[in-house]
Amino acid sequence: MGEMTSIENVQESLGAQNYVCSRALATVVFLSLRLGRPLFLEGEAGVGKTEIAKAIAAAMGRKLIRLQCYEGLDAASAVYEWNFAEQMIAIRTAEASGGADRDSLKTELFTEDYLIERPLLQAMRPQDGGAPVLLIDELDRTDEPFEAFLLEALSDFQVTIPELGTIKAPEPPIVILTSNRTREVHDALKRRCLYHWVDYPAFEREIEILHARAPEASEALSREVVAFVQKLRTEDLFKKPGVAETIDWAKCLLALDVINLSPEVIADTIGAILKYQDDISKLQGSEAKRILDEVTAQLEPV
Repeated sequence: MGEMTSIENVQESLGAQNYVCSRALATVVFLSLRLGRPLFLEGEAGVGKTEIAKAIAAAMGRKLIRLQCYEGLDAASAVYEWNFAEQMIAIRTAEASGGADRDSLKTELFTEDYLIERPLLQAMRPQDGGAPVLLIDELDRTDEPFEAFLLEALSDFQVTIPELGTIKAPEPPIVILTSNRTREVHDALKRRCLYHWVDYPAFEREIEILHARAPEASEALSREVVAFVQKLRTEDLFKKPGVAETIDWAKCLLALDVINLSPEVIADTIGAILKYQDDISKLQGSEAKRILDEVTAQLEPV
């Protein structure tokens, strides 16, 4: 565990965490770490954007702090909250003891003892082992006002709590932002970051990923699974399966002691790779067999 000193070292370090990384992605990760710039990763859901933050944190021995974005997320929820329940108990206790001096009580109530730290504030705090990895996941789910706030927070790596003042990170966190591109993120925020589009992997790289995440799968089954999933991605589906679904499906097949794909096996386990009924309906009947026959014909014997 430690610093990543070269592009090759990034690939090796992430590989040790079972994350198979292309040279292009390793390069932008290396530059992000070397220059201290946030890394903005865009791509379809399930291609490994979140996993790379976990792999970087594990490889460097840093704490991972995750801010899961959602519609309506505001600055207060992302930074801090006051523990109102504990504050009320303190007020009742002071009143019962007859020592409820309003001014002194107000001062006591708004201290760090009653502060609930949310991910952005946690990331500004010093951590054992060095600055943490701050994962801001699925930024595209939030609203533009939150983006504006985030732009300011990432510029200075500090947050302000009115009752306590400004808290500045002694060492900037390693920031990774992800987006599934359900909407465009503002250019001003993107300009603060190094950018990389995480695409579906090529056939051989997805085989590598499957070997790393599901090593029990035979070479023949792995090739059939990857080829079938990659063929599905060319079909007219509402939600194309990502790498995460490839791994999940392989693990399901292993749990069922499947040696080779068949239309019956595909029908029984299709819920591991497709998550919408309309997509599943398209693979009913002879459609799954058609795709499997095409895949089998294209695969070279192992």
